[in-house]
Amino acid sequence: MTELKLPSIDYAAIAPILIMLGTALLGVLVEALVPRRWRHVVQLTLALLAVLAALTMVVLSADERIITAGQSLAIDGPTLFLQGAILVLAAMALLLIGDRSVERGGAFVAQAAVTAESADDRRQAEGRNGLTEVYPLTTFAIGGMLIFVAANDLLTMFIALEVFSLPLYLLCALARRRRLLSQEAAMKYFLLGAYASAFFLFGVALIYGFTAGMPGRSAGVDFATIHAAVSESPASPVLLFAGMALLAIGLLFKAAAAPFHVWTPDVYQGAPTPVTGLMAACTKVAAFGALLRVFQVAFADANWDFTPVLGAVAVLTMLVGAVLAVTQTDIKRLLAYSSIANAGYLLVGVLAPSRDGLAGTMFYLVAYGFSVLAAFAVVTLVRDEDGEATHLSRWAGLGRRSPFFAALFTFILLAFAGIPLTSGFTSKFAIFGPALEGGQAWLVIAGVLTSMVLAFPYLRVVVMMWLSEPGESTPTVTVPGGLTSAALMIGVLATLVLGVAPAPLLDLATGAAEFVR
Repeated sequence: MTELKLPSIDYAAIAPILIMLGTALLGVLVEALVPRRWRHVVQLTLALLAVLAALTMVVLSADERIITAGQSLAIDGPTLFLQGAILVLAAMALLLIGDRSVERGGAFVAQAAVTAESADDRRQAEGRNGLTEVYPLTTFAIGGMLIFVAANDLLTMFIALEVFSLPLYLLCALARRRRLLSQEAAMKYFLLGAYASAFFLFGVALIYGFTAGMPGRSAGVDFATIHAAVSESPASPVLLFAGMALLAIGLLFKAAAAPFHVWTPDVYQGAPTPVTGLMAACTKVAAFGALLRVFQVAFADANWDFTPVLGAVAVLTMLVGAVLAVTQTDIKRLLAYSSIANAGYLLVGVLAPSRDGLAGTMFYLVAYGFSVLAAFAVVTLVRDEDGEATHLSRWAGLGRRSPFFAALFTFILLAFAGIPLTSGFTSKFAIFGPALEGGQAWLVIAGVLTSMVLAFPYLRVVVMMWLSEPGESTPTVTVPGGLTSAALMIGVLATLVLGVAPAPLLDLATGAAEFVR
């Protein structure tokens, strides 16, 4: 009888993952056992404490450089840096999710099964407390993201992909107002996400076939085996290239890169705004963390083959995001196309073949996450009796009606445009510099040109807010509650500090920019 040998697991190293998933399960029990009137406070407190505890464990594990859990999880510099980024940004998103002062009852529907546009739907929209199932769903998603950036084999990565994607599909459908738009967004995200997951899984199968037949090695989809197979496998390279392409489709879908971006504007517009912020910040960190690990660890020796293709995708993504942002008339769709363009800039960092390129990409992810969450925090405040006023024509004259919040939003838009003394400028510099040194001048030129185009829609909003007279349809800006105020101030201050004094975070990213192989 063969003795079963269990893999060794460093529980301290994977404690952040265990904390978030354990809290998600505990949140399910809270829904079943705690009285309804207490659930919101209990769930929000539990989620925030879990994020704080997980972040503490990330900090305490700062020097860990190991592969654990049966070689399926790599705890190294990029993993810990990106896990910390996800947790900090998730805490900001949870503040937006938990605020019930901006919208009476919160941003989420009171009863998910209510028929859209019915009398019951209209009654719940008038102020009944939103459902609290959003908290365990959110903590499940955060836990999946933590696994995603740490995954050291493709099957673990696929499982993590589903763990954080499925809760997001549900969260997108739970908006309190505009229920049909929210449900349509969730359905589009779910169907396209299912296709992307299928492509990813098919790519895993092809890569497994490619690793077969190596002398002295068994087939596998862990990154060490794949790395060795790139130079040693006797299998046809067609399997490698097809597998890489299919894996890239699954990952680029999550990163919102063209031509796999079509879900982004509709989902950003239809989802509850706090969930949109969570996706724009945390999902992007997770997606690019996985892209970096797959292409700079597993397929590092095939960079001559994938760099031209991913470079073309980066240019296309920048062009699509910048050009289509100019045509948008809805602020959430404008931020969606801005997110697409930023995915193109981040791909430049993925292709920069140096430690500085990796550090610059990680810095960019953190800086952009703070800015985009602050932007969506402002969007939640501009309201009328029907909810958020997201059409750009409604923002005309906002600077005269509410100069403080218009000034904050102006600063965030200038950061998106890459104006000096903002985090947007230092982020682009951190990515374009290593890419230029690495011989990717064509990507840098494309990035600079599209940044100039993308500045136009940002500045158009600024001009509209400050130089137009407020009209009868100009909405008011709701006084934010403490949670939204905290998230907004954290985002704005981080955008300023990372523009004026980026060195500490850049040094931290540079020190963490080395994968365990």
